[in-house]
Amino acid sequence: MSTSAAATAPVAFPCPVRRVTDGPGKYFFGYYDKHQWDPSDRYLLGLEVSFDDRPPGLHDRARILRIDTHAGNRAEVIAETGAWCWQQGCMLQWLPGSSDEIIYNDRIGDRYVAVILNLTTGRRRVLPRPIYTVSPDGRTALSLNFSRLAHTRPGYGYNGIPDVWRTDERPAEDGVYRMDLATGEHELIVSIRDLAGMSPDSDMANTPHWVNHLLFNPRGDRFIFLHRWAAGRSFKTRMYTANADGSGLHRVPVDRASHFIWRDNDHLLVWATSERFGSAYHLCRDRSDQLEAVGAGVLTKDGHCTFSPDGQWMLTDEYPNAQGDRPLILYRLADGQRFDIAILRSFPQYTGELRCDLHPRWNRSGTMVCVDSVHEGTRHMYTIDVTPLLSREG
Repeated sequence: MSTSAAATAPVAFPCPVRRVTDGPGKYFFGYYDKHQWDPSDRYLLGLEVSFDDRPPGLHDRARILRIDTHAGNRAEVIAETGAWCWQQGCMLQWLPGSSDEIIYNDRIGDRYVAVILNLTTGRRRVLPRPIYTVSPDGRTALSLNFSRLAHTRPGYGYNGIPDVWRTDERPAEDGVYRMDLATGEHELIVSIRDLAGMSPDSDMANTPHWVNHLLFNPRGDRFIFLHRWAAGRSFKTRMYTANADGSGLHRVPVDRASHFIWRDNDHLLVWATSERFGSAYHLCRDRSDQLEAVGAGVLTKDGHCTFSPDGQWMLTDEYPNAQGDRPLILYRLADGQRFDIAILRSFPQYTGELRCDLHPRWNRSGTMVCVDSVHEGTRHMYTIDVTPLLSREG
């Protein structure tokens, strides 16, 4: 992997952008670290709602779609959910290891749950906790308190069901949960109170704490999460990795950690700050203090980063500039060359909690990318064929 000590100017390389959703609704998927495409790369998952000018409330439901890209992008409604948000949807994804089962979050009465739906048989199995990330073998999920997220980080939690620990700034019985997807058995494995007590900073007192952004590594034996606490009108962050049972906590030696992804079982990439590299993408070796900068001088802004299935490319984006333009970026790791494959505009009404981040997502074969975008004036999903760039020599 190139650390790009000498910056190389970005190259504009437009790739075909095609809308895959159509109709009177608003369409999106959610986060960038989930499998939106089925293993055959034929079917796409997505959400349809009737509005996008306010936060969702308790009774606002989203329709879950399966889109057949081999049949003119025909969309079929396969389920509905009452547990969704603008930034991450309902954690919708294909269940790892399956070509006909999906998993997503929903609301039943006064609780949030997860649902595994078999699209061939129609069998629907309800699990007692919502999911945040699923292990690569499809057997285990990690969870957190989405009601707490709704008021500590609007746009990432689910509105409507009160947080039972709302008045507790550092609850001992809340944090990261682990759930067996076969049995539904679950347990708390990392406590917010314990996190708040680990080498506490002075500004950690008398302020709410929470956890967010959980992600298993490719082997499923370690995971990442963020511990955050309120600081004025913003928040501060510590980044941790841990064993799948919550043991073996390691604090990643960066500050202001934002978006991240595992490169492999022992390395993670995160946009963060450090004394050595400033604000940059940092490649961190798990359970060590080793750091490298990736794309220094070329990748200069925070974005939603993933690696191509073959590990040769990094896909990311940026937030809108002053004109509202957002580049979609492919970065070649071998030589540090950045290619801007699309410029997709946002508009002033799509800000804050209501923003429509691109959240670019690879297909399984690494030939296509799907994004959520509003560049045509309303919220839709689009695919970008990246094979013209991948097949380009030099």
